[in-house]
Order: sequence, then structure tokens, then C-alpha cells
Amino acid sequence: MAREIKMPQLGESVTEGTIGRWLKEIGDHVEKYEPLLEVVTDKVDTEITSEVAGTLLDIRVQEADTVDVGTVLAVIGEADADTAGKGVGEPVEVRDERPRERPPTERGDGEIPPKPKGKARISPVVGRIAAEHNVDIEGVPGTGRGGRVTKRDIVQFIEKRDKRAKEKETPPAVPGETMELTPMRRMVAEHMVQSRHTAPHVNTIWEVDMSAVDRYRQAHKAAFQRREGAKLTYLPFVIRATVAALKAHPLVNSSYTDEGIEIKQEINIGIAVALDRGLIVPVIKNAGDKSLAGLAKAVSDLATRARSRQLTPDDVQGGTFTITNYGALGSLIGTPIINQPQAAILGVGAVQKRPVVVDVNGQDAIVSRPMMYLSLSFDHRILDGGTADPFVAEIKRRLENVPRS
Repeated sequence: MAREIKMPQLGESVTEGTIGRWLKEIGDHVEKYEPLLEVVTDKVDTEITSEVAGTLLDIRVQEADTVDVGTVLAVIGEADADTAGKGVGEPVEVRDERPRERPPTERGDGEIPPKPKGKARISPVVGRIAAEHNVDIEGVPGTGRGGRVTKRDIVQFIEKRDKRAKEKETPPAVPGETMELTPMRRMVAEHMVQSRHTAPHVNTIWEVDMSAVDRYRQAHKAAFQRREGAKLTYLPFVIRATVAALKAHPLVNSSYTDEGIEIKQEINIGIAVALDRGLIVPVIKNAGDKSLAGLAKAVSDLATRARSRQLTPDDVQGGTFTITNYGALGSLIGTPIINQPQAAILGVGAVQKRPVVVDVNGQDAIVSRPMMYLSLSFDHRILDGGTADPFVAEIKRRLENVPRS
């Protein structure tokens, strides 16, 4: 018996995907829920897992091929004399291995058994490990009684996942060699070129005194991490201030269309995450409804899942405004490219202590302050200086007036 593995629907608007890399070869044993291959779409870079355990009998689609949703990618089943040794594209007989559901009268009990309710209950230790390592317990094969996931099961699952992630790291650039474009890098390139051709980009750069934010962080970051399980970085403060500014200046939270400027009702903030294979922008949905703690945990969760290829298509859709934090790598100023079809993108530079002139009792004084540059790239078809600058000024005002407690 064999089961076809097909290209799934990776998002409401996604109709096709590009095969990035096969993680298994014909003849390899595959566990249920084990990753088979990498797929890249214009929305997300993800792994396709096996729906069944068995042997990989056939690979129907080559790496770098782009295929429609529903296309048969591979065949998994039991290896035998008829299927062993078949190559890519050679037909393998496929049978429906799902057991026939007998009606109540055939079972003799007159009742339809209840549907299974997923994994058996897990121990607190397993639950804690799953939470700490951002593991969906439904994707972990359980060897305990009744399919229960044991501590050994989840530890082995995490070790295999991390090993795969390390193996997928892009090799270092070598002078004189031509690096092959990954599907994700190619799509990022096409998206960036399309954005520059579509929207006339304009940039405005502002300097922000982060003293108030810095005082708050120093006073609360230790207790915050113990309580919330996430680091209190500068970025959640920037997101919170940006959300408030978008509410005050809704034109920035919009898109250009042939019919007119579409002002969005939701505020969904995309956070650019740099990966070794390209750039991805997971989205914090309904960011305007989240507290500072909620934003901090959302940033940590999305970044972690982006780097471990655990994002879903829904995680990268619906963004209305994007923030890119190049300051995390030490950069002070950048001019980011707009994430189409949004109206603007905010670049966040590194927080760096610099000498600045301030008023002290009516006299100029040079003091050391933690300073940061904000750079807004905006679509000049929608915004101009008269609308973009007040928006950034509102972000600056809110960051410079964070309460001490």
C-alpha cells in the first residue's frame, strides 16, 4: 500500500510553491510528521511533513520546480519487490490505505465511536520543554502508552530539528565562486525590484532620545523576563509607539489601488526577520490590542519560529505596516524598501550613547544620552512630508515620554 503526498494549500491566496530541497531520498524510512522537503512560496518558507510512516518510494517533483497546489510530490508506503529501486518520476501503484468506516450495524454495537481527541495527555515536564523550544506537541511522534509523548521523544525531536536547521545554513561566501540563488533569495530579489518599480520611495530620518525607554528597561527587564518568559528589548517599545502613531495618522496604514487609497481597519505589524537564506516578514496581528508584554512575546515567538522554519502561511499574511530592526546588527541608519502593497516601512537603528546638547536650567549643556535614528521610507503616491513627518514625530514623542513605572 502507498500514499501520495501532495502540495498542500499554503495560505488562502497561495496557488503554487517551489521545491526548495528534498530532505529524504528514495528508499529512506520516514516517520509520521517527519519533514520530507522544503517548499518556498511568495508568502513563506516552510517544510512539508509526511502524513504517514513508511518508506519514500517515489519522488515526483525535482528541486527548483514550481508546481500547483494538489500536485503529487512523493509516494510513501511499504517497500517491496515491485517498488524497490524505482527512480524519480517512475510510476508506483497507489492504493487508498485508509480503513473503511463500518456503519454501526456492521460493528454490532449500534453506536459510532467518538473521534480521537489528539495526543494523549502529556506530563508537565514535556509541556514545559515544548513551550521553551516552541514545539507543537501534535507534530512529535509519541512512543509512550496510547501515543503519549515522553521526555525522550520530545528531546530527540528537538535535537533532530536543530540538527536539520544547522545543516541547512547557507555556506560562507567564497571569493571567485558564484553562489547559487536559493528560491527564497530569488523571490526576495524579485519582490524588492518590483517594489522599487512600483512606488516612488522617499525617506525621512529622525533622531530619538531613548533615555526614558532605557530607564524603564533597566528597572523592569529582569522581573519582566521572569514573569513573561521573554526579553524586554527596545523593539516592543517602538512597535507600541508606532501603533499609537498609526491610530493618530491612519493614512500611513493604507495601500495604493487604482480605485483609490485603501485605509486599513486592522493594524497588523510586520517584523522583518533576516535569515541566512533570505528575508521574511511575519506579522503581529491586531497589534493595537496588545500590551507591551504581549508585543514582546509576539516578537520573540515569530522570530524564533521564522528561524526554525515553523511559521505557517497565516503568520506572514495580512500585514498593513512593516518595521525592520537593522539596529540589532549595529547599523545606525538605513533606507529600507517598502513591503508592497503597504504605504511605508519604518527602519530602526541601533541605540548608541552619543554626546548631545540639552537645556539645563536655561543653559546649554553637553551630556551623554542613548540615541537612536528612525528612518521612514514611504510611498510618495500616498504620503508626502506633510503627512509622513508628523507620523514619525508622534513615534518620537511617545518614545521620549515613557513613564518611569
